[in-house]
Amino acid sequence: MRVDVESDKCIASGVCVLAAPEVFDQNEDDGIVVVLDDRPAAERHEAVRDAAMRCPAAVIQLREEAGEAEEAEEAGEAGEAGRA
Repeated sequence: MRVDVESDKCIASGVCVLAAPEVFDQNEDDGIVVVLDDRPAAERHEAVRDAAMRCPAAVIQLREEAGEAEEAEEAGEAGEAGRA
């Protein structure tokens, strides 16, 4: 997974930091998102996907790399099965 952000469109809500603090931080001056790890480890992917989904300004873009799309689908199916 590769993480990119459009920091010029960030509204500094901090939701990303709450969801994935190992991957995102905020600039101390203006609160704008800072990416700490643009290629997070697999165990952080779910939290990063959650951060991207919750971002109110939709400034977080994720690019899944080979094999990760299947991992994301399987994680989603497992989560849905657990909620049923």
